Amino acid sequence: MQNHWISPKPIRSLEEALDRCQLLGMRVSRQRRFILELLWQANEHLSAREIYDRLSHQGKDIGHTSVYQNLEALSSQGIIECIERCDGRLYGNISDSHSHVNCIDTNQLLDVHIELPEELIREVEKQTGVRITEYSINFYGYRHPQKPE
Repeated sequence: MQNHWISPKPIRSLEEALDRCQLLGMRVSRQRRFILELLWQANEHLSAREIYDRLSHQGKDIGHTSVYQNLEALSSQGIIECIERCDGRLYGNISDSHSHVNCIDTNQLLDVHIELPEELIREVEKQTGVRITEYSINFYGYRHPQKPE
C-alpha cells in the first residue's frame, strides 16, 4: 500500500505491540497484555464483547469496563485497529494502513495488503485535486458461491 508520509514502523508481532506501549509511556497492565495476546492469537477482528467472552472463557480475570477502556487506549494510540461498523466496533491486531475483504455470507472481515498502480492513484488525485498519502479499500463478496434463484 502506498504511503507517502512518514509513519511509525508497522507493528508485526505481540512483542512489538508491547514495546510500542512502553515507548508511548503506556502501562502494560495484566489486562492490557491479556487483550493484546488474544488479538495476536486470534488473528481476526473481534468485538469488545467477543474479547471479554474469550478472555473469561480462558479464566482471565478482567471486567467489561476494563476491556472497553483498554481497547480505547490501545486503538487511540495506533497499537491496534478499530473499525466502526453499523453493528458496532471491531478490533484487530494490524494497526498500519491496509484494506479489507468483507465476506458477506460468513460476516468475516479479512485483512489484505494491496498496492494500487501508481497511475490509478494519480488519476484519483487529478479528478479530486487531493494528494493521496494513504488509502484503504473495502471489498465485499461471498466465500461460498451463491445459488441461482
